[in-house]
Amino acid sequence: MNTSTAEAMALIRRGTAEIIREEELEKKLGEGRPLRIKAGFDPTAPDLHLGHTVLLNKLRQFQVLGHQAVFLIGDFTGMIGDPTGKNVTRKPLTREEVLENAKTYQTQIFRILDPEKTEVVFNSGWINTMSPADLIQLAAKHTVARMLERDDFDKRYKGGQPIAIHEFLYPLIQGYDSVALRADVELGGTDQKFNLLVGRQLQEVYGQKPQVVLTMPLLEGLDGVQKMSKSLGNYIGIDAPADEIFGKLMSISDDLMWRYMELLSFTPWSEIQGWQSACVAGDNPRHYKVRFAQEIVARFQGQAVADSALERFEARFKQGLLPEDMPEHTLMAGEGGYAIVALLRDAGLTSGTSESIRMIQQGGVRIDGEKISDPRLAVQPDQTLVLQVGKRKFARVNLLRENGSQQDTPSTLA
Repeated sequence: MNTSTAEAMALIRRGTAEIIREEELEKKLGEGRPLRIKAGFDPTAPDLHLGHTVLLNKLRQFQVLGHQAVFLIGDFTGMIGDPTGKNVTRKPLTREEVLENAKTYQTQIFRILDPEKTEVVFNSGWINTMSPADLIQLAAKHTVARMLERDDFDKRYKGGQPIAIHEFLYPLIQGYDSVALRADVELGGTDQKFNLLVGRQLQEVYGQKPQVVLTMPLLEGLDGVQKMSKSLGNYIGIDAPADEIFGKLMSISDDLMWRYMELLSFTPWSEIQGWQSACVAGDNPRHYKVRFAQEIVARFQGQAVADSALERFEARFKQGLLPEDMPEHTLMAGEGGYAIVALLRDAGLTSGTSESIRMIQQGGVRIDGEKISDPRLAVQPDQTLVLQVGKRKFARVNLLRENGSQQDTPSTLA
């Protein structure tokens, strides 16, 4: 392996969960031609969050190395619904929903990817040309036994839960996408490993060299536990207001900060390792968290906006409005929002509902510096808030959405 290939492999390995197989990737890199690097996204939501950008960042790294990114929008597979990780059949999206979401994806990806080295394709382009006989022939190239090797299918089958026939088609069609695109490498989350390997197998069946499979970890959300997801409410949208992005990134734990930096930052890993060593030696992690938050805001909204967000954030500390060591909590709100009297209690700022009401009536409660006067207020989720009671009690709260919850006063998760 020559030096250039060694350097390329070092960059590609950053944050990677698994490469199948490394020796094949080294050989492809050594061929001296631009490789076709495929990553597929089903447009199941109208916008992208930082969790989605983990794959986009890896695509960008391949572009920096001179390779061609193939950004596949699964407008056909999106209507099937990826069953990965689901214990029930997923509700398919309509054609209209898929196309509307796809428009947003196309406007957002080029904040990370180089348009000159990106090919945007829709898998309906070849799937819609296939006849019923073609689909049957495709289905004949895989077995039910192999499908049941997939963990979620296996669990549902053994548990007596239904598996619709169309769900078996999803990994087959995703795999055939790699055949149609003649992909050299396919990227995906660790939960996509089975589907990516189907693509590898189908390429061999169709007489192509099998793609290298590269899986990336699923980015944890603000709670530091479950993967970032809009449905779970623990996400940071790349189109969110700058102050919201900045505040949410500043609210994550110091341990999670390093994980985010590895997967999301464009700062060289050797430099980040230096920051880690400095913190072990006693440096304040907040200093590096600020730099990281500013980098992310600048990437999606420009340097001037990032500078302004930093100035506003720092001004709040310099003016003595916020202490540096305030406690942080992640709370889940039900459909009706989170009652302010319960929020103050669960954030540890009051001893109970009665004290919360009394402090509000006395004018001693603020949310993000704004005085609260209504004890019946329900605070809505999907935001990071700074709560203040009196002059000295503060707490930063990540208020997330509890999916499908009917509870009035959710419990603390972190």
